[in-house]
Amino acid sequence: MRLKDRVAVITGAASGIGQGIACLFAEHGAKIVAADRNTEGLAETVSAIEAKGGEAISVETDVTLPDDATRMIDETIGRFGQVDILVNVAGTGQRHAFLEATPEEFDRVMKVNLYGTLFCAQAAGREMVKRGYGRIVNIASIAGERAGSGRTAYGTSKAAVIGLTRQAALELGPQGVTVNAVGPGPVDTPLTRVTHNEETREGYKNHIPLRRYGTIEEIADAALFLAGEAASYMNGHILFCDGGYVATGIASDYGGNIAPNH
Repeated sequence: MRLKDRVAVITGAASGIGQGIACLFAEHGAKIVAADRNTEGLAETVSAIEAKGGEAISVETDVTLPDDATRMIDETIGRFGQVDILVNVAGTGQRHAFLEATPEEFDRVMKVNLYGTLFCAQAAGREMVKRGYGRIVNIASIAGERAGSGRTAYGTSKAAVIGLTRQAALELGPQGVTVNAVGPGPVDTPLTRVTHNEETREGYKNHIPLRRYGTIEEIADAALFLAGEAASYMNGHILFCDGGYVATGIASDYGGNIAPNH
């Protein structure tokens, strides 16, 4: 088991990618603190972990509130005595054209995706540096690397998460805490099954060399790698898990097929 005796805090753990990461980390021996505002979803996550013999607790948390982030870590220390891993999954998004983005919409997305990541990383980081060990894994996005229509707030927030990851890696690395990020491409989750229509899906698939959406399990595997000892020399890295989307430029001929190598 790759995370035996580690204590991992996972935000956004009530569903989707966060739930998948929490369950996978538990399978690899970590004690889990599942955090989210969705208490019903948290209960499902904890039950799923316990059903497989794992250990987990839930902490209702609004990551946009610094006091909530601090309380989340305090409860972790109170229950398990330490915090070894933090995965910042909690996030939100809203589609709007650049000229139509309102201050309220932009602020809401930035508060969850950027400020929430900052507040939780600060709270966990303060405890990690005391022991000289820690793994912080942020969830960024391909939208933070490449622009997309309707992604003014979301893309900007995820680009900022990438910058925040590198800044934290610089300052916390000398104190034994690595900070990295997973940058998912489009992932098949309960949310995207509702919010992504067929046109959106085909658009993505036409620009992804693997021609498909990723799975929750694939993103969880990437997070597991960064959270474990196999990635002990990785710091400030953005691990894109996207089927090749970010890596490609002009990838097709005029007929719409993947161009052969010449």
